[in-house]
Amino acid sequence: MLFRINILLLALLFTSFSSANNIKQFKDSFSSQVKKQLKAYNIPGGAYAIVQNDTIISMKTFGHTDKAKSQQVDYNTVFRLASVSKTFAATVTTMLAQEQLLNLSDPITKYVPSFSLATDGAAQKIQLKHLLSHSSGLMPNAYDNLLHENWTMDKIIGRFDRITPICQPEKCYGYQNIAYGLLEPAIEGSQNKSYAKLLQDRVFTPLNMTNASLGIDVYKKKQNTAKPHILRKRVKTGRKDAQGRDIRQYVWRTVEVAPDYYKVAPAAGVNASISDLAKWLIANLGHKPEVLSPSLLAEITTPRIRTKKDLRRRFWRGHLTDAHYGYGWRIYQFEGHPIVYHSGWVAGFRADIGYSPDLDIGFAIVINAESNAINKISSQFWLQASSVFDKKLAKRTKS
Repeated sequence: MLFRINILLLALLFTSFSSANNIKQFKDSFSSQVKKQLKAYNIPGGAYAIVQNDTIISMKTFGHTDKAKSQQVDYNTVFRLASVSKTFAATVTTMLAQEQLLNLSDPITKYVPSFSLATDGAAQKIQLKHLLSHSSGLMPNAYDNLLHENWTMDKIIGRFDRITPICQPEKCYGYQNIAYGLLEPAIEGSQNKSYAKLLQDRVFTPLNMTNASLGIDVYKKKQNTAKPHILRKRVKTGRKDAQGRDIRQYVWRTVEVAPDYYKVAPAAGVNASISDLAKWLIANLGHKPEVLSPSLLAEITTPRIRTKKDLRRRFWRGHLTDAHYGYGWRIYQFEGHPIVYHSGWVAGFRADIGYSPDLDIGFAIVINAESNAINKISSQFWLQASSVFDKKLAKRTKS
């Protein structure tokens, strides 16, 4: 009996050592892949984090805050999160609903009485939960173009009376930014506090997200910030890739931080560092229940509306079998595992964040350039991680 117990203990130790070794190899290999991708696209700077359970197991930074290489990116360098901001807005809104400070079935007209649509009675049918899940029935990205033209939110809202819904609420998916911004008056009205103050009190401070903030004014005051870069041109290098195609060098131009999408703070107003995002991932994985309760996490990650177009995403297609939107998060079925995910893109910045409740791991990456390299990096991470961290798959492979 003692001999059998010793054999079992040795087997467990070997399995644990083998698993730890596999994870180390994965982390080293993945770091090299990211570095290679960022170099190939000439990205000025970026950072990523991998978390497992309640621990940051890898955090790497690359390059500089701008193409002039004046300052290196570090763990506390602040980037714009763009639409990853929606994950925060949905969390705070759902928190308030669970505390009965507002109701997700409230019509948006309760908080924005001036909101109306071309079809009589249609505006009154759109509820807070429809904004959270992009299932309002509005055409996709309604009036986003007016943000670039420096219109005020009040003026943009006044234009919605020209829009006829394309479907009834909850019947079709239409991604929104302006409409998502309408969550702000609901959030603020429930507590008589600013959205920025609520985010700070309910999320940033409890999770020790010391670099996180909301809005352009705070961003401009911070010293350690990434500068946005947009593509200037692609220059031929005279070299060919494996498929015989010309290899081009990406030339980026540093620009000023644009104020447009900051006007819709719930949709795109959050700023944060990679160390902040690592803490956000750990909390969303369920390891900070005193801040994000299990019932809250269950509610925001319940699939609400199908997003079939996501199945055709470059670099992701072939691995996704289903895709939905919850409250502020996308819910993907990726290689047999649910992945809770969101991306962000705003002038000069890209961000990706996601986690797997099954595997208890999470990944976030931020870069200061408008490059699709981030899509390739994220999909590569989840493809490789799904085998490395999947204990069941590992057992099947050994047997």
